[in-house]
Amino acid sequence: MRRGRESPWQLADNEQFAPNVVLVTQIAPTPTWTHPLFGADFFTLLRILTRHGALPPRVWPLVAAGLAASLGRAPFSLVETVWAKKRLRRLGAIPPPVFILGHWRSGTTHLFNLLSRDPAFAWVDPIASGLPWDFLLLGRWLRPLLHRALPADRYIDRVKVTPDMPQEDEIGLAAMQTLSYYHGLYFPRHFATEYRRGVFLDEVAQKTVRRWEQRCRFYNEKLLLAKMGDGGDEWAPAGRTLLIKNPVYTARVAQLRTIWPDARFIHIVRNPYVVYRSTRRFYQALLPKLALQPYAPDVAEQAILEGYPRMMAQLAADTADLPPNRFVTLRFEDLEASPLAQLAHLYQQLELPGFAAARPRFAAYLETVRDYRKGRHDFPPECVAKVDRHWQAEVRALGYTVPQ
Repeated sequence: MRRGRESPWQLADNEQFAPNVVLVTQIAPTPTWTHPLFGADFFTLLRILTRHGALPPRVWPLVAAGLAASLGRAPFSLVETVWAKKRLRRLGAIPPPVFILGHWRSGTTHLFNLLSRDPAFAWVDPIASGLPWDFLLLGRWLRPLLHRALPADRYIDRVKVTPDMPQEDEIGLAAMQTLSYYHGLYFPRHFATEYRRGVFLDEVAQKTVRRWEQRCRFYNEKLLLAKMGDGGDEWAPAGRTLLIKNPVYTARVAQLRTIWPDARFIHIVRNPYVVYRSTRRFYQALLPKLALQPYAPDVAEQAILEGYPRMMAQLAADTADLPPNRFVTLRFEDLEASPLAQLAHLYQQLELPGFAAARPRFAAYLETVRDYRKGRHDFPPECVAKVDRHWQAEVRALGYTVPQ
């Protein structure tokens, strides 16, 4: 278990942050009927529900449907688990993964989408994200139906969701065990607790950490099986390296290195003033779709302000001994200005093969997003003051100023 700070989270004027207090101003939950918890196994879903207390009657039908779906999939999940574990034992150790790190809204998705065009990589697709226990067998049979059920775009921005769009592994893992910051989005009365647990492993029992590590390894290794098809006793040349993007891992590199000692890490940074404003919108967009309990409009504010500097400090500590061919930092603004040059630099520094072969694919993807327009942010004085007060050291270290 990793110990957190000794002091509780602090609000302005030194008020104590009580994560389970129901505030006066509450927003009623209106979760989507394609909720990520529908992909959970029955026992994980039951543990998650019982740990987070009462739910309002308006979400009971959705929860009941989720429990019924998990029971209906149980035989298929068991068959897939037995089959996958047997095959993985025969195939042996996998190549070291490549991880994309960075605080939410730092440009991790854009970099992930770009790198995923290289056929050497395997990654989580929307079906694997929604059906983590079942995407190899049942998910393959249901794929045409599931593709039609995909949303038009992500809840948090106008980025389209397509069958070949890579996803974080966090949503899938949140449906496989009880450790995930996403559980704070599902049960926002416990947001602060779940955020600290899921990002920093605060007050998490060792057996819970070990279960997460086992299921994380199993889930991500199944992605390589999906790339291989039905035959072969060796890892396929194409798609044999895992490409994993998850902002949570920015604070958990040390843990990842215990699972994959030779993994490579790409850290992307962005102007902290933009990160702050965009992260606020991120939670404002996700909570209405995912929350199963009433929540305060500013329920995530302290997590944003407290979490960013702590995440950066933990990353620095966890990567201090990594050589240049294992860890690289990239600025989002540089990636926007000269994407192919920055990708060439990444491949060279991390000693990744295949840039020349993948370059046309990168260029083709960049052409498809050429007309994409990012959301515009204003920077009122009170927001600038918050970043200056809470993130001043990080702003200085990264060399950014308030955007004009």
